[in-house]
Amino acid sequence: MMRSLWAGVSGLQAHQIAMDVEGNNIANVNTIGFKYSRVNFADLLNQTSKIATAPQGELGGKNPMQVGLGTQASSITKIFKQGSIQTTDKNTDLAIQGDGFFVISPDGGRTYKYSRNGDFVFDAKGNFVDNNGYIVQGWLRDPATNEIDSTGPIKNITIPPGLTTPANPTSEVSLKANLNSGNLIKNKSLIFSLDNTGSNDSKEAQAISNARKSYYLDFKTLFDSTGESLALQEGDAFRISYDDGATYHEYVYDDPNTSTSPANGTTFTTDEDLRSAMQNDSSVDVIVNDQGKYEIKNNSGSDMQIIVDEPDPANGNNLNQKLLNMFTPLEGTIPSGDSKISQSFYSATHASSIDIFDSLGTKHTLRLEFRKTAQNTNGSEWMMILSVPKPSEVNTTDPKNYLVGSISFNSDGSLASYSPTNISFTGNNGSKPKQTVNLNLGTANLFDGMTSFDNPSSTSGISQDGYPGGDLNGIRVDESGTLIGSFTNGRSFGLAQVAMASFANNVGLESAGGNTYIQTSNSGDPIIGKASTGKRGLIQASSLEMSNVDLSRSLTQLIVVQRGFQANSKSITTSDQMLQTLLQLKQ
Repeated sequence: MMRSLWAGVSGLQAHQIAMDVEGNNIANVNTIGFKYSRVNFADLLNQTSKIATAPQGELGGKNPMQVGLGTQASSITKIFKQGSIQTTDKNTDLAIQGDGFFVISPDGGRTYKYSRNGDFVFDAKGNFVDNNGYIVQGWLRDPATNEIDSTGPIKNITIPPGLTTPANPTSEVSLKANLNSGNLIKNKSLIFSLDNTGSNDSKEAQAISNARKSYYLDFKTLFDSTGESLALQEGDAFRISYDDGATYHEYVYDDPNTSTSPANGTTFTTDEDLRSAMQNDSSVDVIVNDQGKYEIKNNSGSDMQIIVDEPDPANGNNLNQKLLNMFTPLEGTIPSGDSKISQSFYSATHASSIDIFDSLGTKHTLRLEFRKTAQNTNGSEWMMILSVPKPSEVNTTDPKNYLVGSISFNSDGSLASYSPTNISFTGNNGSKPKQTVNLNLGTANLFDGMTSFDNPSSTSGISQDGYPGGDLNGIRVDESGTLIGSFTNGRSFGLAQVAMASFANNVGLESAGGNTYIQTSNSGDPIIGKASTGKRGLIQASSLEMSNVDLSRSLTQLIVVQRGFQANSKSITTSDQMLQTLLQLKQ
């Protein structure tokens, strides 16, 4: 029989395989994540009639004489070219942009398959599965640390239906704000007496009345009703007569930051120093009332004649007109049982509030109030009052709903120190008592938290880390493959992360049906990790990777295969005709 006959047969067989492969490509033109294949042809063994000979003497060398015995489909190569990305309306649709495969398991994680098809859904038990029911593999959130460890072993991704997150009690409150260090302020509050707060039931008044003497207000930090500082200097003074000029008492400001004291007069530094001196000299009650005014109450049994005047030149003190004007309204007659008041004194203040949460997820408002107490060459000092509404408490020594502390600043406006650095909070509603809440007001000598510049007092940022319990109401996926759960309490955090596998030789993978692959000895072992690392591509949510079949290429290839098949059939029919001619020689 003729060799060309069998060569033609091998050609038909090879092109039939090529047609099968190309037909399969076209059939999967709309299969998600499908990768097309290409057939590679190779010739068969050749029959050698004469071997090659080397040149000898005057005779040149001769080439071998060989007759080919046909062709074969030597290999079928899977082409892992990136397919186009198609956006979808399902947030659990995932597409891989770059190299890598999703890891799925048909048997609960005992064995793995690999796929580029990211058409995933949650089943009735919360398993994250593909259309075959294979469970997507990855890493779950550790309930103890609330972290996802992508270096650990992979497991089934399962998010139980009706997932809830428990309440997280607040453990830290952070505040970034500026407290005005200037001589003109907008945020101000009335001052009031430390010793006479019976008629004033505000939390701030109660807090100040229980504060240490170090929280008294330096007169240098006080302001008038327009927000202008009195700007007292060492030796600024005024005088008062409580007996119609028979006797004068001169009150002189003593700056604690200077090394000397005024030579003549009764010195004062704080609002309480002056109130106490006036009460002692007048022999009647002097208070700072809840309008921030110095009030002289005449309980002497007879009328009082008050005169407010400039300091006596003989004493060598200085006139501060603003200070004098503040006390001028005290002048005149005070009938027995009546009183007179000065203008209102103010101090620079600022306040911020934030909701914190107890162990039950109940919300409580924590208010942080700041009142300027002193200004010196080294910076400024402020009283800090922390309060919560009753019946809550922020003090562990005795039940109170306020706590008094302090904060100081350097001369460049940076934070120097603050106290307390934490509070012990008790909700008194059945929640866990003595909940420690750390206060983060910044770092000493830096500008990353509280500052004190000559700018209006304002809060630029306040936050806390607590939240109430909540139910899962949505899931989205980021480019690292992290499934982020959104809860009804407004919180969002990672619940799981999809694992990805890469191989040294993708083409060595074996198709296992259902748009999946399995590992072979020539693909190499899977290198499993998270997306966007280790040459693994990123994940695009609400998207699917389309088939990479190019119809124009495939349809052209059909013509090529058809012509090849047709040509090989001609070699068979021609060989048959030649054999027929040989048979006719016998007739």
